[in-house]
Amino acid sequence: MNSFSHYHGKLAQKLTPKRYKHSVAVAETALALAKIHKVPSGPAYLAGLLHDYARDLPDPILAELAKSAGIPADPVLDALPELWHGSVGAFLVEKELGLKHPQLLQAIRYHILGHPAMTDLDKVVFIADMIEPNRDFSGVERIREMAFKDLDEAMLLAFEQSIHYLLDKKQLIHPLMIEARNQLILTARLEGR
Repeated sequence: MNSFSHYHGKLAQKLTPKRYKHSVAVAETALALAKIHKVPSGPAYLAGLLHDYARDLPDPILAELAKSAGIPADPVLDALPELWHGSVGAFLVEKELGLKHPQLLQAIRYHILGHPAMTDLDKVVFIADMIEPNRDFSGVERIREMAFKDLDEAMLLAFEQSIHYLLDKKQLIHPLMIEARNQLILTARLEGR
């Protein structure tokens, strides 16, 4: 999207070439998903593009920026500082790029762990990050296929994939991921799905 060339330039300076390529792929995937799921395409593309704005920052800098931004600490984030990059990224996108779009910033903030109160824009960016064409892991095709049919079902598959991976690796699982998954299931039950 040509109207976002300024952001492409800023991002290309901030990220490694590999991460920049990933971010462009996420933006394009988010745009495709947005069109299908009736999500505003501009915010979807831009949130996808900027979702990893803080990803290449060293862990100590992420932790320091999280603290200075007033982002609440918790034991899992303290143990895995790279997980700060969503919240810190949203903070820096607003501060350094001047973007004040609350929904776009929230989508950046929630793209790693999810959140029980995710909007469709949040889900589009979360899923786009997981299924962009350069991603290659067992189960990605199933999530890709579902993402273009049913966003909530794709989210459940994505959470299951992530949780199984973390369990297999004996890694910490952030409670927000569990809460987000549970909320999807509760909502589906209330809606009779």
